[in-house]
Amino acid sequence: MYRYDEFDHAFVASRVAQFRDQVERRLAGELAEDAFRPLRLMNGVYLQLHAYMLRVAIPYGTLNSAQMRMLAHIARKYDRGYGHFTTRQNIQYNWPKLSDTPDILAELATVEMHALQTSGNCIRNVTADHFAGAARDEVADPRPYAEILRQWSSVHPEFTFLPRKFKIAVTGAERDRAAIQVHDIGLHLKKNAAGALGFAVYVGGGQGRTPMIAKKLKDFLPEEDLLSYITAVMRVYNLHGRRDNKYKARIKILVHETGTEELARQVEVEFAELKNTELKLPEADVKAIAAYFAPPELPVRPEGWSSLSEWKRRDPAFASWLQHNVQPHKHPDYGMVTISLKPIGGIPGDATDAQMDAVADIAAEYALDEIRISHEQNIVLPHVALADLEPVYRALVAAGLATANSNLITDIIACPGLDYCALANARSIPVAQEISARFGSQERQEEIGELKIKISGCINACGHHHVGHIGLLGVEKKGAELYQITLGGSGDENTSIGEIIGRGFEPEKVTDAIETIIDTYLGLRLSKDEKFLDAYRRVGPQPFKTALYGAQAEAAE
Repeated sequence: MYRYDEFDHAFVASRVAQFRDQVERRLAGELAEDAFRPLRLMNGVYLQLHAYMLRVAIPYGTLNSAQMRMLAHIARKYDRGYGHFTTRQNIQYNWPKLSDTPDILAELATVEMHALQTSGNCIRNVTADHFAGAARDEVADPRPYAEILRQWSSVHPEFTFLPRKFKIAVTGAERDRAAIQVHDIGLHLKKNAAGALGFAVYVGGGQGRTPMIAKKLKDFLPEEDLLSYITAVMRVYNLHGRRDNKYKARIKILVHETGTEELARQVEVEFAELKNTELKLPEADVKAIAAYFAPPELPVRPEGWSSLSEWKRRDPAFASWLQHNVQPHKHPDYGMVTISLKPIGGIPGDATDAQMDAVADIAAEYALDEIRISHEQNIVLPHVALADLEPVYRALVAAGLATANSNLITDIIACPGLDYCALANARSIPVAQEISARFGSQERQEEIGELKIKISGCINACGHHHVGHIGLLGVEKKGAELYQITLGGSGDENTSIGEIIGRGFEPEKVTDAIETIIDTYLGLRLSKDEKFLDAYRRVGPQPFKTALYGAQAEAAE
């Protein structure tokens, strides 16, 4: 895990002092809100419907137990006893007092955390595969490159005021768990025929009001050219990205309007001037950063294999949790544990201060002090010995964190929606809670199988509804909330944008509509092994339209 150097400590401390002065002037009436807004956004402070919100960066979703305990402490001391983990692997506090935010940032700095570039038209928190460094299918750990990008982009003088916010994701496996094709830049770490590391580079993906799948600009970019090529992309975007219309300011619009070939040509022109400059990554520097992410020493623990079958036989609930929330590790005696933040009927992504403390304790005792936040709003313990899974499970049960639903229908992604967000048109949380309660039976979830529901309270798509197998978009119509349903989306290596299935549904009818969709799927799948997304891609939208809207849907085709 990366550790601050002297520059990091001095830089973060100076920013905290600077923001403390700005907050004091705002509270004294010496600074108007219009002037204060860009200053607070640079420090991760938003003004939502009812209060200020602070978004804290968790770079590439990686933290340790001391940092998790600090997040719990902040929730307890400065907020209402909980935090909300986001799809960008960050955490948000929804109720801090503005006067307390400098103190919060100062306390975060003591454990090498901050809120820089979690807002504004800059390069945001670089995200990565939450199983990085542990997954069996990984070519290499992508986090050292995410850290290189973090250092390069932090308060970059050329890219601090971009046309619009900019998001980068990195994955190191063929199975994309970082949704790289719906990012402004997506990087797929791979090896060429000679065994050298490099990247497939995707540019121009995104969701929001104009969802687009990124275009591959380069199939193999050598490792040493990472910063020069990304700088070239950013320069082209910074020069030609639109600033006259924020709805058309993202790089995806530039790619669409310019064309992939022409954009690639312009990038290559910039890249030719940059590739042999100081931006070229020296091998020694890459190795120095990678050393911070060296895999932990994992002692051989073969006793876990003999214990698991007995534990599963004695406790069916443990067996379900093991099946859904534990994935194979590259070391055969270990597993990767997903801690679901989606309790049945609960608020997706929320964790209480006590739960965060419990996770910190479990990580320190059983998981080599490593914790990850996933873009699916869950927590991951990447290194847990099979022999320790049963005590880990018991500790999670005691903390209310043992829901066995990873990748099942109740593992719902949802934005805060109209309960908090000033941009939202509709509520996301109550809809997610009702769907979760309706489908909460473990037997029913397992019968349905893998299914991703994602909910956004407005077109900005913070809930990633466009890439949900079932997506829900809250809209406003004649002063009332309405929910539009999309089907067939996916954010993995076979990315697809969901198709709008028809007219929207009132809040009280949404869960019934989801049940109709599920019943239709169960009736048409070829076998229990055919997942929802595979079945949808095989039969298309028409059976679902007919089930939802009746014969008139067929007549319209």
